[in-house]
Amino acid sequence: MINSHQINRCLFPVAGYGTRFLPATKAIPKEMLPILTKPLIQYGVEEAISAGINAMVMVTNKHKSAIKNHFKPHLDIEASIKGSAKESLLDEINHIINQCTFTYTEQQQMLGLGDAIYSGRMLIGNETFAVILADDLCVNKGDSVLQQMSELHKKYPDCCIVAIEQVPMSEVDKYGVIAGELLEKNVYQVINMIEKPNPKDAPTNLAIIGRYILSADIFPALENTKVDKNGEIQITDALLSLAKKGKVIAYQFQGKRFDCGSVKGFVSATEHFAKNLILRTI
Repeated sequence: MINSHQINRCLFPVAGYGTRFLPATKAIPKEMLPILTKPLIQYGVEEAISAGINAMVMVTNKHKSAIKNHFKPHLDIEASIKGSAKESLLDEINHIINQCTFTYTEQQQMLGLGDAIYSGRMLIGNETFAVILADDLCVNKGDSVLQQMSELHKKYPDCCIVAIEQVPMSEVDKYGVIAGELLEKNVYQVINMIEKPNPKDAPTNLAIIGRYILSADIFPALENTKVDKNGEIQITDALLSLAKKGKVIAYQFQGKRFDCGSVKGFVSATEHFAKNLILRTI
């Protein structure tokens, strides 16, 4: 029997230039920057797999061939380490390559996250899908964030779901911020969403982070979303139109997020994983 609530595809918006990490990202995609020995994009794909998803949709640009190459076999390297102690180092990525399908489309212009998601519509089709922003690296002792959201989706199958966390009020101008009515522990019915509000205008300090479950309703909503003052199409604005119809849920997830789109967050994530590695080897 087919599970009608199973999410089959995860979209990764990876077309951005990662200018906060220049000059490193001049030739290396931001999503390929490693936390220890594993690139950010691989952590994201592994999280999607943890939620039972094996079809990955990459919205990229012409300069991001390294991402595509990472998720393809490299026969020369495999031959060079065959039979050595290093052979097992490729086990994780080869398992992903064998387990998943990867499709790619290019975002023609950098017009914001909403436009990036809309660019993937032909590869998604008319079904609910997940979105992971790879530079939001989430760690958990139990279920991954996307696993938690997938379980919630079974309870609210007709709604879009956004992951949220509390941030300092002084930092709300970096995020989309929600206001909502508490439905159950950590779950809100969204009644308002504001993209990067001035702290004095923010309704709450509940900020949206890079995990979404979106119904196919998001695509017509994005079509009707006007560009903002910076000429970008914001996913927050499109979701607000659905929230007004009672179709958006916000979930305060269990776990810890590292903002690896910033140098500070990237360093914190590296320190966290390095510390855990050291503890495992003691």
